[in-house]
Amino acid sequence: MTESPRLAELRQQEEELVFASFDHHDAWRLGSLIANHAIASELGVAIDIRRHNVVLFRCVLPGATSDQEEWIRRKSASVLRFEHSTALLGEQFSARNPLGGGWLAPEDYTLAGGSFPIRVRGAGVIGAVTVSGLSSDEDHQMVVDGIRNYLKTVGV
Repeated sequence: MTESPRLAELRQQEEELVFASFDHHDAWRLGSLIANHAIASELGVAIDIRRHNVVLFRCVLPGATSDQEEWIRRKSASVLRFEHSTALLGEQFSARNPLGGGWLAPEDYTLAGGSFPIRVRGAGVIGAVTVSGLSSDEDHQMVVDGIRNYLKTVGV
């Protein structure tokens, strides 16, 4: 069975978007870059960058709702548990099982797109970048674009 083009694209993103290092300052700069894009585009989103349970960056823009807090918590928990983006996990599980991740506790995890692993070369996944407030695909793309642009600015 061959892999879907979307699944191949999501895997490629994870292979491509790897940091040489990542600290609190990187979290601030990356989060600010994503937030500034959202502000310029007038998007009501919440942005979260965390290392496991330590929040390194948080921004909630006008238009975001209190629901975004729950989505962020569950999306980032999924990334930190499986070490893949929620978009990839959702695509992967739906290809195998039409119920998706039905075996995951819905109060703790979600496969909705919008959270992406912070993968550091030589260290593995050390955190997650999450956006919530748009569609799953738009949340995912905002994170991917933000990481890609950030890595270009730091010359990785």
